[in-house]
Amino acid sequence: MQQSADFRSDTMTKPNAAMRLAMVEAQVGDDVYGEDPTVRALEEYVAGLLGKQAAVFVPSGTMANQLAIHVHCRPGDELICEERSHVFYYEGGAIARLSGTQVRTLHAPDGFPTPEQVQSVVRVDDAHYPRSRLLVLENTHNMAGGRVANPARIAALAETAHTASMLVHVDGARLLNAAVALDCAPSDLVANANSTTLCLSKGLGAPVGSLLAGEVDFIHEARRARKAFGGGMRQAGILAAAGLLAVKEGPALLARDHQRAKVLASGLAELPWATVDVSATDSNIVMLEPGQAAVQPLLQQLADGGVRASLASPTRIRFVLHRDLDDECVQRCLTICRSFSAS
Repeated sequence: MQQSADFRSDTMTKPNAAMRLAMVEAQVGDDVYGEDPTVRALEEYVAGLLGKQAAVFVPSGTMANQLAIHVHCRPGDELICEERSHVFYYEGGAIARLSGTQVRTLHAPDGFPTPEQVQSVVRVDDAHYPRSRLLVLENTHNMAGGRVANPARIAALAETAHTASMLVHVDGARLLNAAVALDCAPSDLVANANSTTLCLSKGLGAPVGSLLAGEVDFIHEARRARKAFGGGMRQAGILAAAGLLAVKEGPALLARDHQRAKVLASGLAELPWATVDVSATDSNIVMLEPGQAAVQPLLQQLADGGVRASLASPTRIRFVLHRDLDDECVQRCLTICRSFSAS
């Protein structure tokens, strides 16, 4: 029986044999007491990788982002982000639910607003208005199709925010994809950010977990909030052991995912009914627009052929490459799409 090729997300990866063995053999302790040696090793490694003073291990990227917002902001503050940012679009209204913070969104085709856009929506100091407190950037930007912003662009946005007395948080769920795409150190991409995240359970292949990194005092407060949000995980070294392997060994595989994404995007772009911006395929995500009427029939035909993809909008289908998808999976996807009739 042919195995399903799951392009819905890079969260679909399964832990490999080495990760499973590391989990079995992990040294553990109670992480809520700060006594899990494997968790501490993971936090120290990732903090160094990202060029930050400290990091905290949490169950999910959503929790990592929401901890950052909760610590950086106060109820009634306002954060600024691109309108399709994960923190605003996919986190269940948690910005309002957990932190009493409101959101002001900006439109940017590639997911990254200009410094001028950010400056234009910063609130003046007036009791009628909320305080503009936090700028949130996402790199790579998921809903923009995995687009990447280089260190200079992030630095310019951070300078604008800091000049306006705002803080900067980078949602770095796929930050290592950005670093690989740009051939730069991950720390270069977040050097000007006050905090950043890193997800271990997407293309890096760990079964669960993310980290939030920043200055020591910030992480101290984030740990307090993690406890309040229910994120203390006790003997979490079992998970951290897989995470350590993922963050150490996973980046070497990301370039291959990017190459396969280009192959898929280029093949889809040749189809007369398909709209794909190959030049915008910066990393491991491909966005396909087959026409609104064709979206569901195409998803069904793909599923019938053992290929799964996700609905990104009423008019778009998203394909995400990851370590569990090989060249055959890409070609199978293209073969099905080539046989599809959009009329």
